[in-house]
Amino acid sequence: MRTLRVGLTGGIGAGKSAVAACFRARGAQIIDADSLAREVVAPGTDGCAEIIASWPSVRGADGAIDRPALAAIVFADPTQRARLNAIVHPRVRARAAAIEATVPAGSILVQDVPLLFETDYWQRCDATVVVIAPREERIARVVARDGLSVAEIERRMAAQIDPEQARTRATFVIENDADLATLAVRADAVYDALLALR
Repeated sequence: MRTLRVGLTGGIGAGKSAVAACFRARGAQIIDADSLAREVVAPGTDGCAEIIASWPSVRGADGAIDRPALAAIVFADPTQRARLNAIVHPRVRARAAAIEATVPAGSILVQDVPLLFETDYWQRCDATVVVIAPREERIARVVARDGLSVAEIERRMAAQIDPEQARTRATFVIENDADLATLAVRADAVYDALLALR
C-alpha cells in the first residue's frame, strides 16, 4: 500500500491545527511546517544567524529572534516577507523531507502547511485539504489565543490566500463554522475519503 501525501492548510484562526489533531488521532503521520519553521531558526542555527544578519534589529537580548519585531517588519512589506520565506522555506522543506523518509510505507502523511497554495508545495501532494471558517470567528479565536490586535491579524490574513480561492483549489474542504464536535465529525469524513484514496 502506498503512502498518501496530503497537504493540509487553512488561514490563521481557521482551525487547521484542530483538524490535524483529529487526523493524528486516526493514525495519520503529521509534519507540522509551523513547528519546523520555529526549529530551523532556533538560537544557534544558521537560519537564526541569517535572519539576524538580514534584520539586526530583531536580535533579542538572549540572542534569539524577537518574533513580534520580525512579524512587524515582514507583514508590513511583501518584499521583506519574501526575503524571510527564502531563508526559512528551504530549511523547512529539507527537515520535512528528512522526517518523511522515516515514515512507514502505506501511511497517510499529512503535511500541515499554512502557505500550501501560496507556494508550489500543493503540487507535491496527492490530495489537499483546506479548513475554512467565518472571518469574524477567526479573528476572535486569534485575539483570544495570541493576544494580537485585530489590525495585526488582518495584516496576516492579507498575506495568505483568500479562503474562497483556496476552496476552489483544494481536493477537500472542511467548514469550521460550528463547534469542535462538529468539526471532528467533518474531519473524520474527510479522513475516511483519504483512506479510500490511498
